[in-house]
Amino acid sequence: MDWESFYDTHPSPSNYESIITAVENFVCSHENEKMVLITSGGTTVPIEQNTVRFVDNFSLGTRGSASAEYFLDAGYVVIFLYRSNSLEPFVRHFNNSLLDKLEIVDDKSIQVKQSELDTLYPILKKYKDAKNANRILTVPFTTLIEYMWLLRGSCMLMDTKYSLLYLAAAVSDFYIPPSEMAEHKVQSNDGPPMIALRLVPKVLYAVTHIWAPNAYIISFKLETDYGILEQKSKGALIKYKHQLVIGNLLHTRKRNVKLIGQDGVIEDILLTDEDIKNGIEIEDLIVSNVKAKHDRFFESQK
Repeated sequence: MDWESFYDTHPSPSNYESIITAVENFVCSHENEKMVLITSGGTTVPIEQNTVRFVDNFSLGTRGSASAEYFLDAGYVVIFLYRSNSLEPFVRHFNNSLLDKLEIVDDKSIQVKQSELDTLYPILKKYKDAKNANRILTVPFTTLIEYMWLLRGSCMLMDTKYSLLYLAAAVSDFYIPPSEMAEHKVQSNDGPPMIALRLVPKVLYAVTHIWAPNAYIISFKLETDYGILEQKSKGALIKYKHQLVIGNLLHTRKRNVKLIGQDGVIEDILLTDEDIKNGIEIEDLIVSNVKAKHDRFFESQK
């Protein structure tokens, strides 16, 4: 199935119009400002119409949520299209430890531990500043179909040289069309289910040629085999004609990535042990590099 047929045969989510209206209003309120759409987290593939079980992947949204903070620091306005319940900008710092940072003062009140104030305050201030200035819009999705519709709608609103599309979501390669799903929960006493997965259509061509051809577009490539990472990244650039692929390997992705451009130049971004010890995140380095590239692209379009 091609991407056009996918949208023809898979209805939009029930709340699609209200979400896209919110995105449109946000985009219009920041006309002629540099804006980034960050996609983050994984997509679920339900196996029942009344969904109990689904196919998922390991993505927690680490890359996307961290990058959103650094893009805000770099002066961008951010639309954060993310998997519901995955990591979010700023909130990510406290997902597993928030309760440990609080203490009970008396029977009716709590406060932040004094020892945690130096860490919590700057993060909370950046969050409040971004929200109060309306510089970040968060848009959640859960299923593959929701993601596909929200991606299309958002990209079509960002077809300008001011826009950067940072497509970091771990999108499912396979799915089950709703027409082929069981209506109700698959029963284990019926034996192992026979599930036929279909290929998800590649929409990057539509992003680069139809929905947002004037934007600066970055895709991500995750592999487990170093031997094919560069080849597949360069192949994507040739096929889809976008500006940059950020390639990484599963087991080293938090300290090493490759930025592969249309000109064939490959740049390595590598965190040292000292960087990690000092709390430097690789997304900080990625965003600084990407911003410089987008600046040059922006100037070339004048």
